[in-house]
Amino acid sequence: MTLNYKSKLKEISTFVFDIDGVFTDNIVYLTADGEQMRTANVRDGYAVQLAVKKGLRIVILSGGKNEIVRKRFESLGVKDIFLGSSEKLPILQAYLKQNEIDISTVCYMGDDIPDLPVLQYVGLKTCPADAASEIKEICDYISDRNGGKGCVRDILEQALKIKNLWLDAEGHIW
Repeated sequence: MTLNYKSKLKEISTFVFDIDGVFTDNIVYLTADGEQMRTANVRDGYAVQLAVKKGLRIVILSGGKNEIVRKRFESLGVKDIFLGSSEKLPILQAYLKQNEIDISTVCYMGDDIPDLPVLQYVGLKTCPADAASEIKEICDYISDRNGGKGCVRDILEQALKIKNLWLDAEGHIW
């Protein structure tokens, strides 16, 4: 883990997140009718909607295809949601080109092997505490929180604080 991740974090304006293992705890509940259910961390959701309100770009890039996930993120103000993305890197590259986003201003948080190509490409590589060892080896920052347990809030809160967007001078939320 590099010690200068906070200096990189200052320059980040786009945060890209995987879903399973990042926003979730990697557990899928299966119902009798074949539906898959996941839990969501409310504090992660709070940080996402605040980041969106403060002008940070939030992108969801997941191999999963659950449309309930799309509805959750849309309700938080996220507009850029890519589900069913088995090959994440080409999708991200096309998105960045289309939106003229410099890769050095992009942070990605992923937790498992399918996230390796994207992590190797972005400016700031981050992961939850319980990420696969291959992921942890290349990350600039490893959250002290597990997937589904606040790792998203962790990185977004740090970014908002560094950019003076977390609390106002009196200590109130903006």
